[in-house]
Amino acid sequence: MVKKKFTDKQKKILDVAEELIATKGFDATSVRDICSKAGINVAMISYYFGSKEKMMTFLYQYRVQRSKESFSEFAETIKEGKAEMQMKEIINYIVSLLFKYNYFHGFVTQEIRVNDFIKDDLLDFYKICVSRLEEIIKKGIISGVFTNAPKSEDILTNIIGSTLFVIRNKNFYELYLPSATEANYLSEAEKKVKSNLLQTTFALLGFELYV
Repeated sequence: MVKKKFTDKQKKILDVAEELIATKGFDATSVRDICSKAGINVAMISYYFGSKEKMMTFLYQYRVQRSKESFSEFAETIKEGKAEMQMKEIINYIVSLLFKYNYFHGFVTQEIRVNDFIKDDLLDFYKICVSRLEEIIKKGIISGVFTNAPKSEDILTNIIGSTLFVIRNKNFYELYLPSATEANYLSEAEKKVKSNLLQTTFALLGFELYV
């Protein structure tokens, strides 16, 4: 299957749409808002994407593709570091990525769930993450800093599953963040999730982590 490639004009519109949606929310962001900021005619949204709702599907795919590229670049910059440092940085990076684009996780429509392009891009992203985690675990075992070798796919499942649960269940998780306010909830939740995932992941690896 051929991967969806975006034109420069589409990328510009999607970048603007993402900025506005991240700030105002999907419902409060109108097509006219997007077009005005992007400097385009309203008809261009229909021409390139079909509708605002369908544009969100394109935006989700675009973000997944960009995230896959940025993750690969980040992982490459730390690959010479110690295994425990790499594992800590990878966990923090993935959690930060999910929280940064948290506005997507409440907008996973049926179209997004069944879109083959998006499913393929997500699968590629997950496989890249698993491959890099596996390399780190092997490095840690060889160097002797890790005494256990949990499955890398299980570690990724824990990271993504735990983070998405917190993002999607604010009414529950905020009960355990008494100092959090409406304004800083996400940042406080992100800190707590990172701390929990670092502790549990390194416990699975047999490494005593001090955070």
